[in-house]
Amino acid sequence: MQMLAILFGVVLILWGIYRMKTDDGLFGKTQTGKNIFNLILMGEASGLGQFLGGVLFIIIAIVSFIVK
Repeated sequence: MQMLAILFGVVLILWGIYRMKTDDGLFGKTQTGKNIFNLILMGEASGLGQFLGGVLFIIIAIVSFIVK
């Protein structure tokens, strides 16, 4: 079950990286600024939010593997 969680976390990370490279934001001159604005505006639906969610998901899966 932990391997499935890690796999899902990797998918979230890859999708987040793709979204961070391709999404446009309303404000910001650089792509980093646009990504931060999208994170504040949309939360987990933004590329940066998905990336951070995937990292957190993998960390939780590893901790649950150690605790178990």
